[in-house]
Amino acid sequence: MLCVKHNLLVITDEIYSELTYSGQHRSIAALPRMKERTIFLHGFSKAFAMTGFRIGYACAPPELLEGMLKVHQYAMMCAPILSQDAAIEALDHGAEDVASMREHYRLHRNFIVKSFNELGLTCHTPKGAFYAFPCIQSTGLTSKEFALKLLEQHRVAMVPGNAFGPGGEGYCRASYCASMPELEKAVERIAKFLAG
Repeated sequence: MLCVKHNLLVITDEIYSELTYSGQHRSIAALPRMKERTIFLHGFSKAFAMTGFRIGYACAPPELLEGMLKVHQYAMMCAPILSQDAAIEALDHGAEDVASMREHYRLHRNFIVKSFNELGLTCHTPKGAFYAFPCIQSTGLTSKEFALKLLEQHRVAMVPGNAFGPGGEGYCRASYCASMPELEKAVERIAKFLAG
């Protein structure tokens, strides 16, 4: 493996791991000889819908954690007690809610990806999270132009793909965590936008 061969340190943010639609998520830290070179970041904001609680955690080899704690102790004392209690409750009793939410997202994903493809905006099926990344190159607009005009003319918000780096140009990111009626309305408005 490249990381082992070149003695690289890996930082992995696995905040969406519970929102994997098929198969089981496998962390890079679980691969041979990777645990000792991986900083694993996770939290409760996505799978447990606890964004406002601002609680997460890091796992790393002891020598790395020691250095991380030196920085952390001067930036923050600890997560609020309320957030800690909520996180414990989520871990103890939230599995069914996570499974239900994942199924809703899966259905929303299927709808939005199918809709984008039918509208001529090529879109691959995401394997996790709650975002689609349709290609908007057929419109002749840049990602920013597409997103701004869609918002201004039809009140549908998408994020220009280039916000995620130069490779994202020609795409936009669409969240499908809204309700199905809202997604249906958004698709109708996007269709009108594309029709000119």
